[in-house]
Amino acid sequence: MTNSLGKMGLMVLGNALLALGVVAFVKPFGFILGGATGISLILSYYTHLPYYIYVYAFNIVVFVVGYFVLGKKFAMGTALATVLFPTFLTLLEKIPGIANLTDDRLLAAFFGAICIGGGVGLVIRLGASTGGTDIPAIIIAKKTKLNLSVVINSLDIGILLFQFAFSNSEQILYGLFIVILNFYIIDKVMLLGTSKIQVQIISPKYLEIRDAIYRDIDRGCTLYKITTGFKQEQSYAVMSVVTYRQIHSLHEVVLDIDSTAFMISNETHSVNGRGFTLPDIIIEDK
Repeated sequence: MTNSLGKMGLMVLGNALLALGVVAFVKPFGFILGGATGISLILSYYTHLPYYIYVYAFNIVVFVVGYFVLGKKFAMGTALATVLFPTFLTLLEKIPGIANLTDDRLLAAFFGAICIGGGVGLVIRLGASTGGTDIPAIIIAKKTKLNLSVVINSLDIGILLFQFAFSNSEQILYGLFIVILNFYIIDKVMLLGTSKIQVQIISPKYLEIRDAIYRDIDRGCTLYKITTGFKQEQSYAVMSVVTYRQIHSLHEVVLDIDSTAFMISNETHSVNGRGFTLPDIIIEDK
């Protein structure tokens, strides 16, 4: 129950951030934007109706289509976002001064990208969708067997191109800056807190290093057979996964044991298992 409430809270926060980015930073400067919001801004420009009305309508239509084409399970995962995002747009539009937080275009583009990318990243991280053009893209990819990311990017590019007709060169360039930065921020938010460091250690003192990792770093490790390149000797390498805070301590421990040890460190993601997503094994002394 608590876990479900936490996920719902993050879903609300994600959609609120997404709406804030549009209302406070993107729309006031006329920056171009992809997705359902981009389509709504185009329709709003030509009809002079509030764009959030079109966001509501578009999200509801694609949600109904998604329900019948993609199934009930998928639709339930996007139902909340379908309502939340346009609702936050409507509410934020009514707050006085929210469109005047900054007069600087670069600041607006930067913080717009942070809010939009952060909001979308949170929602996707929960395994849900922000609705909008995600649903048509999934349907097209499913029916045509095309790569989903290709379809999503193609739709967004088409939406961006339509906005060129009523946008000046600065609005277009800043809009493209937002779209590019969005992709980077979405990736970072989705991986936030999941990044770890994988370390491989090659040393003839692998048993001492193994014991030190258990004793001093409080992490597990794996030994795997290797053959050295120069002398063609059979030995073992030590592989362990540690947090960013532990990597310096691990280096010190290893070098204290063998100052010539060969170490390779690289970032890794989505680490599952004992010590990370599962409880530690308690070893009792006999």
